[in-house]
Amino acid sequence: MKNLFDINGNVTVITGGTGVLGRAIAKYLALNGAKVIILGRKEETGKEIVDEITAEGGSCEFMKTDVMNAEIVQKNCDDIVAKYGRVDTLLNAAGGNMPGATIAPDKTFFDLDAAQFSRVLELNLTGTVIPTQIFLKPMVKQGKGSIINFSSMAAFRPMTRVCGYAAAKAGISNFTAYMATECAKKFGEGIRVNAIAPGFFITEQNRALLTNPDGSYTQRGQDVVRQTPFGRMGDPEELCGTIHYLMSEASKFVTGTVAKVDGGFDVFAM
Repeated sequence: MKNLFDINGNVTVITGGTGVLGRAIAKYLALNGAKVIILGRKEETGKEIVDEITAEGGSCEFMKTDVMNAEIVQKNCDDIVAKYGRVDTLLNAAGGNMPGATIAPDKTFFDLDAAQFSRVLELNLTGTVIPTQIFLKPMVKQGKGSIINFSSMAAFRPMTRVCGYAAAKAGISNFTAYMATECAKKFGEGIRVNAIAPGFFITEQNRALLTNPDGSYTQRGQDVVRQTPFGRMGDPEELCGTIHYLMSEASKFVTGTVAKVDGGFDVFAM
């Protein structure tokens, strides 16, 4: 019987792949047979990840990009298709936050920087729309493909502080649902669009917010763990199984879903 989870030879593009989560995902997928192409801005980090993965026998390469620049992303796509002949999976992991788009405990909404708020929306939301628009084209041509976006717990819960980031991630969830229908109706059932919503994982972006220099949790970190039934933060590798499922034939009839990988954070009531 066919292995529904087989991703051997799957040409997988990961935007924002040089971050903590992207790195773990890239390594897992490559070592399970996918041909991984990491797109990111940090060339030195990208090459380091590629060296680590290829040393263990995985297929991985890095391309410098800017998800806000359609011309650069198009060149990335053209180069990938020229080399591999197809694109099977797109993981839209690029994103981030800015201080001015957050509201600290000693600040109010009036202190929000509208320009930085707009920038965070663009980086997370438009930075998902542009790669989707470009990498969807070869998927449509081949009649098959899986797009996996990155939402967040902030899209479901009105968390304090992360005003801009939460708005952007809520937009990602909505965009995922929209594109699932758009693709299925106009390009056929072979194109699927889903998202994952990670709970709390320690990354370079939130490390100072959730942990102290000695590794102990800050007050906000403690609040997160108390709100999480599993009683801990997630490990980056714990995202890989859900992504593997969403990009494989095992989820052939699944589209428009936002899969929560959060240790129960979103369902905890009291």
